[in-house]
Amino acid sequence: MTKAQSKITRRNDVFSGRVATRIWQEQPAEDNPYAVEHSRCHGYELLDLVKKRSFVDVLFLLFRGELPTSDESELLEALMVAFINPGPRHPATRSAMNAGIGKTDPALILPIALTAMSGKNNAAGAVEETMRFLRKQQRRQVSDVAMELIENEVRPPEGDWIIALGFGSYYNSIDVQTNKMANHLVSLPAAGKALRWGQEFAEMIASYDLGWLPVGVVAAVLTDLGFQPRAAAGIYQIISAPGLLAHGIELANKPLTDMPFLADEDYFIEE
Repeated sequence: MTKAQSKITRRNDVFSGRVATRIWQEQPAEDNPYAVEHSRCHGYELLDLVKKRSFVDVLFLLFRGELPTSDESELLEALMVAFINPGPRHPATRSAMNAGIGKTDPALILPIALTAMSGKNNAAGAVEETMRFLRKQQRRQVSDVAMELIENEVRPPEGDWIIALGFGSYYNSIDVQTNKMANHLVSLPAAGKALRWGQEFAEMIASYDLGWLPVGVVAAVLTDLGFQPRAAAGIYQIISAPGLLAHGIELANKPLTDMPFLADEDYFIEE
């Protein structure tokens, strides 16, 4: 390394003297500056929110900076119930189950499961991109987008066909339950352009055994409710967290034999 290469340059950044947030205000107690007397979320007294508002309302407030209307609250709550549990087939749930039965510290079961849920294969890691896809494509005619994708995308010889972000097949068929949830959500008063566009798109590709995937429904609702795409992955993880944790805790006190173990002849090592 030459002398010129080893030269240290200064960025001359001026750092803030304290942490600042517009989300939360804490008023310290008179006799202890580290003890909180009152908290406000975007200007709303926390105790008032506890008395008068639901968890869903305050979650909306945290990310949007305002309380939801009754219709917006209804839509968000319905979404959270619809996808509260990814189900035992989902890799994130299996991670929670394996952690639980493996006698992992219960405090670590949920973080382990959420790590698996952060992936991009029908998981939270795909929601941001799906929101951006819906924002862009909803300006176009559904039929044009559907025909363009069907003509240009090649169905894989095996496995599921994800024709577009948030839409595709599930075990080579339509994800029936997810599409039922979408049918209900799109009927609610707060459903907007993204949900309606996605519903029409799902109906148009149904003859190819394709439809809504959970990621697509979550992305559409969050788009219609005005959430920022960068927050979407974390919100999807919040929605699915109760189900993941419940499955892990269910197996925490059970023996290892309560989970299947592959026999030697079931293992295949590709040469």
